[in-house]
Amino acid sequence: MEPSSSSSSSSSSSIRLTTIRQIAINVKDVERATRFYRDTLGLKFLFAPPGLAFFDAGGVRLMLSRAERTEFDHPASILYYKVDDIAGTHRELVEQGVKVEEEPTLVAPMPDHDLWISSYRDSEDNHFALMSEIPRA
Repeated sequence: MEPSSSSSSSSSSSIRLTTIRQIAINVKDVERATRFYRDTLGLKFLFAPPGLAFFDAGGVRLMLSRAERTEFDHPASILYYKVDDIAGTHRELVEQGVKVEEEPTLVAPMPDHDLWISSYRDSEDNHFALMSEIPRA
């Protein structure tokens, strides 16, 4: 069966995407990146077929790989990892020599919590960030 397209812009789609299952992260050196994501960030290592490495990030699978084609050889999208203690996690990353792009910063005071963000670079120079929703007293 071939994919179909609708020529009518007024029809509603039955497509309903719900969950991100896997995210690919471009890396230059899979072994170096594997050590960073496993040993520095503490993500659960799943498996590593040749040239790839897979991790579990709270039910979303991260795939580390070299770009398959030159048009894909660019930094990854910024991934925001949820942490309970952004200040403590930030200190640990600094102690491990992780490059800091942005110190923990309050970005949005919400009615019932404060949203804090900090950002970093991984071993492959990709941006990643921490996000913490701190409940108000």
